[in-house]
Amino acid sequence: MLLVVDTSTAQVGIALYDEARVTAELLWHSHQHHTVELAPALAEMLKRTGAKMDDVQALGVAIGPGSFTALRVGLAFIKGLALARRLPIVGIPTLDVLAAAQPASKLPLAAVLEAGRGRIAVGRYKFGKREWKSDGDPQVTTVDALADSVDRPTLIAGELTAEERHRLARKKVNVILAPPALCVRRPAILAELAWARWQAGKVNEPASLAPIYLHLAEPIQA
Repeated sequence: MLLVVDTSTAQVGIALYDEARVTAELLWHSHQHHTVELAPALAEMLKRTGAKMDDVQALGVAIGPGSFTALRVGLAFIKGLALARRLPIVGIPTLDVLAAAQPASKLPLAAVLEAGRGRIAVGRYKFGKREWKSDGDPQVTTVDALADSVDRPTLIAGELTAEERHRLARKKVNVILAPPALCVRRPAILAELAWARWQAGKVNEPASLAPIYLHLAEPIQA
């Protein structure tokens, strides 16, 4: 069984997965209480499913981009479990989780996350060989700058407020907004990605696994 944790932003998610099924999945919005909420949530999930930590054979974690503090909470939690129980870890970029949840399309995809101070992190993707593939490094930008940069029909999915969705929707010709249900980072999707990498032997060393940070000092991409 695989346990995954995602604390990239205010949305927190955990899941248990064994390839044949998602044993449990829990996600919620935390008001900067990631540290005190994560362990009790896992304990409650194990209790409800009847699973035990001894059943867990590997760990997965979302590594960002995202909130500096929030990402460190999830990574520290997973690294602690890995070291204490000698379990392998798989780190998955957070924007890949959003991309993997989207249906196949010939259109390009922009996956977005909150980046603080009115900015967003954006990852570009193209679909090929049955999966979404990253098309360049993620960038820090704004919703308005993203809208201005969309010069052809493009799928946009991820963490957006109602007001931000409205601003993007003004570009009706080229912006195709994913429905809110596909804009949630599902920990079950993270689990599937981590499971595939674990089975392929692509695991990370706990000591060297680091979060992906996109510094707000970077120039805004127009």
